Amino acid sequence: MRLGAPGALLLLILAGCATTEPAPLPVPLPEAGPQRTQTTPTPERPRKFPPETRTKRPGAIPTRALNVIAQCRFKDETGYNGNLRLSVQEAKVQAFEAAVNIPGRGTCRFDLKSFRQTRELPNVELSHLRDPCIVRVWEQEERVTVAF
Repeated sequence: MRLGAPGALLLLILAGCATTEPAPLPVPLPEAGPQRTQTTPTPERPRKFPPETRTKRPGAIPTRALNVIAQCRFKDETGYNGNLRLSVQEAKVQAFEAAVNIPGRGTCRFDLKSFRQTRELPNVELSHLRDPCIVRVWEQEERVTVAF
């Protein structure tokens, strides 16, 4: 199955907490005629985001030969899910099998015998033998990402 929109694996979201003191209440002036209130300006507060929306920025992608062996299942918040078996030694792909289930569209299956490796550095890249499909694999900090 060939799809127009690529799927991707996701990252871990890290969060921190911050608290601020409440703004001071308005101080009423002594009554003399119509009642007026005086307020003190409140300092600018940092924007608060729910913990799940704050993320740690990833570091630079190293330029070195990728070495990884992985067998995993994945799922993201949009419903994409699947499984993957991957083995890369010194930036040369030894094994690659994946199945990606795309909500409402079907399942895509990937197998190394249908691809040829077209790049090793800075990212591993596999190009499909008959279709314009490309799979990229890269390392960033302690994570490896496979983008279909």
